[in-house]
Amino acid sequence: MTFRLYNTATHKKDTFQPLEEGKVGIYVCGVTVYDLCHIGHARSTIVFDVLTRYLRAKGLDVTYVRNFTDVDDKIIERARLSGKDTGSLAQEFIDAFYEDMAALRVLNADVEPKATEHVDGMIEMIEALIDRGHAYAEGTGVYFSVTSFKGYGSLSGRKLDDMRAGCRIAVDDKKRHPMDFVLWKSAKEGEPEWSSPWGPGRPGWHLECSVMSNRYLGLTFDIHGGGRDLLFPHHENERAQSICANGGDFARYWVHNGFVTVESEKMSKSLGNFLTIRDALKTYHPEVLRLFLISKQYRSPLDFSKNDVLGLQSGLVRIYRTIQRLEEITGPDEKTSHGESKTFLAGEFPEGSLIGRFIDMMDDDLNTSGAIGLVFEKIRDMNRVMDSFDGKVDEEALIRLNNDRDQLNLIGRVLGLFQERPDSFFERLAETSTDIDDSRIEDLIKERSDARLLKDWAKSDEIRDRLKEMGVILEDGPGGTTWRLDV
Repeated sequence: MTFRLYNTATHKKDTFQPLEEGKVGIYVCGVTVYDLCHIGHARSTIVFDVLTRYLRAKGLDVTYVRNFTDVDDKIIERARLSGKDTGSLAQEFIDAFYEDMAALRVLNADVEPKATEHVDGMIEMIEALIDRGHAYAEGTGVYFSVTSFKGYGSLSGRKLDDMRAGCRIAVDDKKRHPMDFVLWKSAKEGEPEWSSPWGPGRPGWHLECSVMSNRYLGLTFDIHGGGRDLLFPHHENERAQSICANGGDFARYWVHNGFVTVESEKMSKSLGNFLTIRDALKTYHPEVLRLFLISKQYRSPLDFSKNDVLGLQSGLVRIYRTIQRLEEITGPDEKTSHGESKTFLAGEFPEGSLIGRFIDMMDDDLNTSGAIGLVFEKIRDMNRVMDSFDGKVDEEALIRLNNDRDQLNLIGRVLGLFQERPDSFFERLAETSTDIDDSRIEDLIKERSDARLLKDWAKSDEIRDRLKEMGVILEDGPGGTTWRLDV
């Protein structure tokens, strides 16, 4: 099956054909470094980490560029309040970004430029836009003229007339059209500034990604990614100014991940549900978070619900318990590989094999949800086989189990999961405050006790097994049933 990606520009799944055979250029809008990263940042970064890993595993030479916005109004204001200069404040949160992403098994991008390192290129692009009639200097700034580009609004599916109708122009606004956006703004006193033909100031936000993507990937490249919230106006404006300044197509495939909410509410500091990656890691194992953040197809909205996260934690425990159980029979797996995936999905695989089905899922618009479902299905199969041994190991079945484990390792290298030794995983899991749902466990124990009174041993065993999968061990005694976490 050919690899297909949903292209926001065409509003459909397109067969992916790289601009240059065997090579892929990806640019993803990075974070604005004025605060710690939250789980919305984590989702976007992990989605494109998985995309990059998968393309490389399929044998493609990927150049992945992800930027840092290290100067803007929020950074300037945060620096003013903290008494720090903008450069040191930005670097502090860049360092924090790397720490958070390393914990989540996110690989570094190949190129990670800062906006402040490319101001000269931004000035050159502004000059080109002015020369070609797409930008104008007015008042204290330089603006891009949206009416000069006939394709403006096509990426986000908006029409200029509708946008004009929804805008109110302030009396002192010097813009020719309400949707014209700033390319250069004059510096206020005490703000970072650079010299330019239009006086001291700094570039507008949208400009930096155009310049950095073109600098490292060329005027036309393969994939531009980011969160759905960046589609308009940021990506719309990027596309317009880049095509007008340079010609070409700019990005050929636009890929956007869905929003993250928290307990069905939009994440907001004012609502008290703003969840940083660091806070989440105090409660959940990094692989639990990573599994949750790719548990739905990347374009779908994702609600960060404690119950859903704990449910996936139980699933991850079940996977590691199965690996541990197999190792008790065969010994430790010496082939487990950590780190970046290399080419290993470029060959032919037997029809119906786990890897073959995994590729089919991932080739269909990076369907990580379906891929994870295949993993859980295989884990159930592996446990059924081991249950059948009953004290005597079937050598042919053991060969199949080892082959299954090898395939799980390969899948794990793409998804960034199952990369720990089982004992290390459970040790780390025990260190986190997992907020196990005690009431749910007690309800299941009561249900099991009722089944035992009715001599429904099958149901009793089923509930015990379900609790075991959740990492809960039951101990029956004269005073009743007690439980503990098996971590």
